[in-house]
Amino acid sequence: MDVFAALADPIRRDILRRLARGPARVVDVAAEHPVSRPAISRHLRVLGDAGLVHATDHGRERHYALSTAPLTAVRDLLGELDGRRPPVTDQALDALATEVWRTGRDRRRTAPPDIATTDEEIA
Repeated sequence: MDVFAALADPIRRDILRRLARGPARVVDVAAEHPVSRPAISRHLRVLGDAGLVHATDHGRERHYALSTAPLTAVRDLLGELDGRRPPVTDQALDALATEVWRTGRDRRRTAPPDIATTDEEIA
C-alpha cells in the first residue's frame, strides 16, 4: 500500500497520532474512536502494509508502534511543494569549516613574503 493512500483516511491519521505517543494495543486504539475493533484492525493492517506501523506480539496481545521511515517520502514532497531546502547538517558545516581552514593554510604557505596574509600582518 502507498504511504499517501494510507494517510488519506482521517481515522488512520488519528491512529498514527496516537501511536506517536507510544505503542498501543488494538483495544486501546479502538477505545479512542467511534468505530469497532475489527475496523481499527483493518486500519492498522493498511498502515502496516504501508510500513507506517509494526506489530509486536506480547503473549496473546499485539502491540502496535509507529514506524517513521516511510514518512520520508511525505517530508520530501512537502519540502518540494513548499520550496524549502533541507536543513544543513552539522557534518556539512564541519566539513565546510575544515575546507576554509585548509584553504587559508594553503594560501599562507604559497603567498609571497611581501603580501600580508594574516590579520596581524595587516594591522
